[in-house]
Amino acid sequence: MLVTFSSKADMDILMLEKHALAVLVAAGKLEGPEIPERGVFSVEQIDDAIQRLEDTIAREKDYDASRQKILDQIDDELPPSIKEHVHLGQRATPLLQMLRKAKAQNTPVLWETGSGW
Repeated sequence: MLVTFSSKADMDILMLEKHALAVLVAAGKLEGPEIPERGVFSVEQIDDAIQRLEDTIAREKDYDASRQKILDQIDDELPPSIKEHVHLGQRATPLLQMLRKAKAQNTPVLWETGSGW
């Protein structure tokens, strides 16, 4: 299933549900394993969401640096799925940009699951 993030401040962002779940948890919008059908980052919540995402991404970078040192020390024949990891920062960057633009324009960011794509 797809999740669509939208705001008057930027173009829509489509994200697979499992990736959107990780981003929304990191942003402090979800605590459980389910994404509500609809949700919102209100203007008042945007600063906190940006900070939480940036903090989570920074922690992940520290973890990934340690992880890479370990991978460099073990078998060079590891499967690509272990060697090549898509970072939360890569997945969250479009939403972070949208949140920043929405903050600047004083407008909310909405999401909706089950888009028509």
